[in-house]
Amino acid sequence: MKTIEKRTLPALLRRTVETHGDRPAVSWVGGEPVNYREFGRRVGALSAGLSALGVSAGDRVAILSENRPEWGIAHFAVTSLGAIAVPILPDFHTDEVRTILAHSEARVLIVSQKQYAKAEADGGLSCPIRIRMEGFVRIPDGSNAEAMANLPDSEGLDRKPDGAPDDLSWADRPVREEDTAAIIYTSGTTGHSKGVVLTHRNFVFDTLATLEIQRVTEVDRFISILPLSHCYEFTIGFLIPVAKGACVYYLDKPPVARVLMPALEAVRPTVMLTVPLIMEKVYKNSILPKLSANGLMRGLMKVPFTRRLLHRAAARKVHRTFGGKLHFYGIGGAKVSAETERFLRDGRFPYAIGYGLTETSPMIAGCTPRLTRFRSTGPVIPGVEIRLDGQDPETGQGEIIVRGDNVMTGYYRDPERTREVLSPDGWFRTGDLGRLDKDGYLYIMGRAKNTIIGPNGENIYPEEIESVLNRSEEVQESLVYEEEGKVIAAVHPNYEFLHRELEALGLTKEQISHAIRERLEAIRHKVNANVSRFSRITRIIEHHEPFEKTPTQKIKRFLYTGKHGSKEKSGKS
Repeated sequence: MKTIEKRTLPALLRRTVETHGDRPAVSWVGGEPVNYREFGRRVGALSAGLSALGVSAGDRVAILSENRPEWGIAHFAVTSLGAIAVPILPDFHTDEVRTILAHSEARVLIVSQKQYAKAEADGGLSCPIRIRMEGFVRIPDGSNAEAMANLPDSEGLDRKPDGAPDDLSWADRPVREEDTAAIIYTSGTTGHSKGVVLTHRNFVFDTLATLEIQRVTEVDRFISILPLSHCYEFTIGFLIPVAKGACVYYLDKPPVARVLMPALEAVRPTVMLTVPLIMEKVYKNSILPKLSANGLMRGLMKVPFTRRLLHRAAARKVHRTFGGKLHFYGIGGAKVSAETERFLRDGRFPYAIGYGLTETSPMIAGCTPRLTRFRSTGPVIPGVEIRLDGQDPETGQGEIIVRGDNVMTGYYRDPERTREVLSPDGWFRTGDLGRLDKDGYLYIMGRAKNTIIGPNGENIYPEEIESVLNRSEEVQESLVYEEEGKVIAAVHPNYEFLHRELEALGLTKEQISHAIRERLEAIRHKVNANVSRFSRITRIIEHHEPFEKTPTQKIKRFLYTGKHGSKEKSGKS
């Protein structure tokens, strides 16, 4: 394949337009794909339209939209000008959107109809130039949602003037590898959103390095279910297919089961990126109940040989449900449960677990499905250095610190927090605890900030206790934290499973509530029998609603730690 002249986003796209121009690039599920030649033409036209509005190198252009084929066109149009994209998660609250627009000092906002109310709230004061994502039409000042929706597509900024030739001049602008390509505002589990500054080199390096460990070709079909405004989906789920001339399909509705299942059947994707929660729900809600339906099945599941056979049969059905053509099912964003991964391994499902952060563009470690190891994310990607700081001589665990061309330049307008995590010689402190085996495979133990210090100085890792809790069919999800020197577990029960079982016993509503509390207390005792003495749970709390989560489905721990004691029903301590 033709090499990339320089590590910039315009150069990456230009190569694909030249080598795979007739290949489908992006499409709605069930729609007609746009090929790479037309994709490149629309990028060029939109970048010219933005330039005519006065957008130039270094200007910030915010993108606020759910996933759609135009999203990538907008991002490439912005970055080909040398301007800086500011992708905003569509799940962000109006106040968060306004804060990001103000902090980033964005001059332009490209916004979808569904998200326009968030931009309309301040009358456009934070962002004077606004463009509708659908059709790339400029929104006149003072337009309400109805007027904005009725703007004619014929006035779109990506329309090619009559007689204008197709060319690649948009890729010839003097954009440098070290130029900032995007500022991505995170929504992490700590509650402090930061603007991560990533360069063209960061994105392209991470894209090409990831492609060294997993093969993708122009015939691959991706289906996108994670937000493009998140670095994980943007780099791995968008830039990688663009780099190889593959096609990405988008859903026009949220990826709930009734939308996703027919889409999978229609697209029959070969590559899919997800967060752990999706497969964990499939396993816990659809597979595990059948594999533990009676004493015989539970007995067979305790024998490794028969367990593998049962998992293999179930995994084949799941593979068919996902379209039957998957050769790469990527899991990232959080740690998958041990039981779910055991099912995937036994079933020979083509999964792989990646590790990274927005600050590292995002990939740090990963591998192809045939090289996975249980509970590991795989080796560090080519070209990235890693070391473990403060490594425990007994466990081998330490804070993961990395250096490479994938590491951000810093947090936007926040030098203090940048200095906390990024050394002058380029080493980035991830805040994650991990260990390496003799073959260089990385194992993530949890967040350093979440670690609980036991009464005798022992390190207690909440994620490990949560993993044991979540093995129970009766537990949907859990959160472990420290309160007044004690280990507390907040549990959101699997109410569907529990009510079905308890109602079959003829219990009243009040009796069911009491029985659930007793079940939770029994789970506490069972977990305590399977963890170290200093990691034992003192109190278990029934959390009635699902925990609020980040876009990658990690629980927002800061919202809950230390707040349950007087507000939730608890078991005996």
